[in-house]
Amino acid sequence: MRAPITVILPTLDAEAHLGACLQALMPGLEAGLLRELIVTDGGSSDSTVEIARAWGAEVITGAPSRGGQLRRGCKAAKGDWLLVLHADTVLAPGWVGPVIAHLATSRAGWFRLMFLQGGTAGRIVAGWANLRARLGLPYGDQGLLVPTRLYRDVGGYRDQPLMEDVAMARALRGHLTGIDAIAQTSAAKYRRQGWLRRGARNLWTLLRYAAGTSPEDLSRSYHR
Repeated sequence: MRAPITVILPTLDAEAHLGACLQALMPGLEAGLLRELIVTDGGSSDSTVEIARAWGAEVITGAPSRGGQLRRGCKAAKGDWLLVLHADTVLAPGWVGPVIAHLATSRAGWFRLMFLQGGTAGRIVAGWANLRARLGLPYGDQGLLVPTRLYRDVGGYRDQPLMEDVAMARALRGHLTGIDAIAQTSAAKYRRQGWLRRGARNLWTLLRYAAGTSPEDLSRSYHR
């Protein structure tokens, strides 16, 4: 019986985090869960692609749009399940058992978020993120484990530069559930920009998207 899961990682200059992300997946490989690793790169200028290939990944390159990168990666996947992770996300020890349990369902699952070295502010922001996910809106840094058939039934990721995870969560409404395992993500951007400032900007971006602002306009504002 073939391993069921294709892991898909969108990357752009991710050399600082990629190794830790991939190392955390090794228990799944040892348990016979992981069929293949696809790294879908948006034109990295660092060693991201070389690191990915050294780990045995299939590397797909294209334009730097996270939605488009994910769409390309998922299209190439051969597994019955897709595990989509950000390159700065590390699945905490103990994730294999809950994932095996989830494979007995036909639903899409997200992981509980925790920030690495986030302190009290990180715990507060992660608590809000996990509440939002329970209400049906997990973000990409919480990972997504979804049956390939369900992913295709809802139309897959949209080729858009921002809010592709929100669009996917909307498409999967009624099919989402939590997985009893933790996805640890880097707090570097929050610490650099300020927890309150970045949190407020993320919320404002979500509200603008809900009000109909295009992902392209949001991306220009977000990365300005």
